[in-house]
Amino acid sequence: MRLNERNHMSLNGTRVVIIGGTSGIGLATAHAALDAGAEVVIASSRQSSIDAALGELSAAATGHALDVLDPAAVGAFFDTVGEFDHLAYTAGEPLGLLPVAGLDIARARAFFEVRYFGALTAVSAAAGHLRPGGSITLTSGAARTRPGAGWSVASSVCGATTSLATALAVELAPIRVNVVEPGVVRSPLWRGMSAEDQEAMYRQQAAALPAGRVGEVDDVAQAFVYSMTQTFMTGTSIPVDGGALLV
Repeated sequence: MRLNERNHMSLNGTRVVIIGGTSGIGLATAHAALDAGAEVVIASSRQSSIDAALGELSAAATGHALDVLDPAAVGAFFDTVGEFDHLAYTAGEPLGLLPVAGLDIARARAFFEVRYFGALTAVSAAAGHLRPGGSITLTSGAARTRPGAGWSVASSVCGATTSLATALAVELAPIRVNVVEPGVVRSPLWRGMSAEDQEAMYRQQAAALPAGRVGEVDDVAQAFVYSMTQTFMTGTSIPVDGGALLV
């Protein structure tokens, strides 16, 4: 890739796989990668979600239903995909608050399944298919460094994922591995809350942030494309949090 292309975050001639690419940040990343010139493969747990996402993406996108907790299925998926250039892992269910008092430890363990072990399973299966110069970008969150009450488990998941990315950057070198850490973003992640509660949370967060607003999925998607195209960056966490680290 030429220097001027990198400066414009071009993905011309590349194949990008996005696991969790049917909604929210993952779907926005699929749009951004297509706009940058990539061929995109999306994967998610439900075929109906795949079909809906492909209905709004360009013809350069294809999709597969995939259970990220089934190692055999994940391996077969990447064997089907074949060689590609960049993996973005954005899959994850909403993280609820889990106060330590009266903690449901089984529920706490479950939060690690898709976000951490799903990512690790995907990376293990994908690594042998990545072309030279390729990259992997995982998804953590601002809760790693800015937890609130009840966020012990969510913060731990984010911390584990960020640590995983830095360790993988060493183990898989020269494949680059980075992690994006979104703050509060308007996305389906909060679908467990009522619309009124969501808007109240967004207003409260926006008032506290130096950026003066909460994030949009397109803000975070730009960070994923940057991670793919910035060829001298690895083992790095990219906060996209509106300045949450500052307050």
